[in-house]
Amino acid sequence: MTTKTTTNSLPIALDILIARSVERAGGWIGFDRFMALALYAPGLGYYANSSAKFGHMPSSGSDFVTAPELTPMFGQALAAQVAEALEKTGTDTVWEFGAGTGALAVQLLHALDEMGRDDVRYRIVDLSGTLRERQQQALVRYADRVEWLGELPEAMQGVVVGNEVLDAMPVQLLARVGGQWFERGVVRNARADGWAWADRETELRPPFEVPGEHDYLTEIHPQAEAFVATLADRLKKGAAFFIDYGFPEREYYHPQRHMGTVMCHRAHQADGDPLSDVGYKDITAHVNFTGIALAGQEAGLEVLGYTSQARFLLNCGLLERMGQGSTAERGMAARLVHEHEMGELFKVVGFAVGDAWDAMGFVEGDRSHTL
Repeated sequence: MTTKTTTNSLPIALDILIARSVERAGGWIGFDRFMALALYAPGLGYYANSSAKFGHMPSSGSDFVTAPELTPMFGQALAAQVAEALEKTGTDTVWEFGAGTGALAVQLLHALDEMGRDDVRYRIVDLSGTLRERQQQALVRYADRVEWLGELPEAMQGVVVGNEVLDAMPVQLLARVGGQWFERGVVRNARADGWAWADRETELRPPFEVPGEHDYLTEIHPQAEAFVATLADRLKKGAAFFIDYGFPEREYYHPQRHMGTVMCHRAHQADGDPLSDVGYKDITAHVNFTGIALAGQEAGLEVLGYTSQARFLLNCGLLERMGQGSTAERGMAARLVHEHEMGELFKVVGFAVGDAWDAMGFVEGDRSHTL
C-alpha cells in the first residue's frame, strides 16, 4: 500500500543516486537506506556536504545548535566525568564520535589541561570531510595531540564520548495499519518529482508490544544497537558515555506516541517530512536507551548508569561553574538543565569495560532501573 506523497527539490546528483538505489532494489527501499543516503552519501548527503549545519542562529546559515555550541560549560562539566573515567580505567585517550564543529573537543582538552591531564590524546572518528576541516581549524592549538580517523579501529582503549551521535543513525520505520504491521519505505513518486511513502508487509516488530488497535508509526534502531555492540567488541579497555535525546523502551513505545519520532531540522526550524529537501536538512530519530543499554550489556559492557542530562551535568559540577559565570553565561548554561529545554529530553548512558564503579555523573538521580 502507498500512503502520503510529497514533492521536493533535490540536489540533482543526490536525487540520481537515491533513484538508482531504489531502482536496483526493485522500486522500494527501506527508510533506513534512504536516511543513510540522505545524510551520508559521500560529498552529497547532509553530513557530507558543505552546508553550515551547526550554529546559534539561522543567519549563520546553520540548521541547529548543540550543547557545546551553547556554552563551554557543557564540555567543562563533562570533562570531570571523562577525567574520572580515564583514571578509573587506566587509559590516556579520549575518543569522540561525530565531533561536529570541534567545540566539544576544544572544551574537553582545555578542561583536562586545567586538571593537569595535558598528557591526554584525542581521537576523532567522523565520516564528514567538510566537518573535519572545521574541527582541524578549531583544534589548531592541540594539533599535536589530535588524530582523525574515518572508521572505527579494530582495537582501541580510552574513554569514548558521543554527543548527539546515536540520533543520526538510520532507523527502520514500522507502521501498524488496520492491526497489521508493515515496514514503511520509500518509492519514486510517479506523479511528481520527488519521493513517496510505501508500506510492505513485514515480520519485524517493535521490541516492546504497543497496546491498542489504533494505527501506529514508530522506529526500530538496529544500526545504533549494532554500533554499540561493535564498539564493545573493539574497546579493550575504557568507558563510554553517550548523550542524546530519547526515552527508555516503555516510554518510547507508549501507545500515545503514535506518530513516531523522526524529525528534520533546517534553519533552526523543525519539520516531520524527511522526503522533502533531501540533502539540505538533518534527519533524526529519538534514541531507545533500553535497546542501547541491552546492546552494550549483551556485548560485554557494564552499564555505569542512565540519567537525564540535567542530573548528569549537575553531578559533574555544572552548578559550581555557573556560579562563576556572568549573567549571560549562566543563562545559556541554564538551557542545558531546564526541564523545558534540554535538561529532561536529553539523557546520558554510561558503559565500562570490566568492573563498573560509582561514576560521578550518575551518583544522584540514576534511572537505570527504568531501562
